[in-house]
Amino acid sequence: MTANPGRKTHSAPLSFSFPVRVYWEDTDAGGVVYHAQYLAFMERARSEWMRRQGLHQDTMRHRDNLLFVVRAVQVDFRAPARLDDQLQVSVSLLECRGASLVLTQRIECEGRLLVDARVKIAALRATDFRPRPLPDALLLQLTTTVEIP
Repeated sequence: MTANPGRKTHSAPLSFSFPVRVYWEDTDAGGVVYHAQYLAFMERARSEWMRRQGLHQDTMRHRDNLLFVVRAVQVDFRAPARLDDQLQVSVSLLECRGASLVLTQRIECEGRLLVDARVKIAALRATDFRPRPLPDALLLQLTTTVEIP
């Protein structure tokens, strides 16, 4: 997934940003987003990132016997989000391996970084939850870059 350094490339499918509003249900008694809720925000953004690329998880489960599951998460909580904040949750593909993806995710509010994370996603067979390689067509779709004239 390395681009030629002499060429300009745009990796539109590789990066994505999703807006999230903070509601009462997302906060603790102090009006600050509860730490586990950031994981839910990131999950929504990853699901929408997939959907934007035409990859529907239910279809992949039934047609391709493929599930994506979170294998590991490293999170750095830098600053709190509060009630009514409008957040931007981004997803960027960092690595695409045979049976896994590594993503970076950021949660920002008005350009200020609140949370960043590295998320490892495993590809599993839906029938028995065993690791399985990503189909070649999916691998190509996830890693395609478009040349900028």
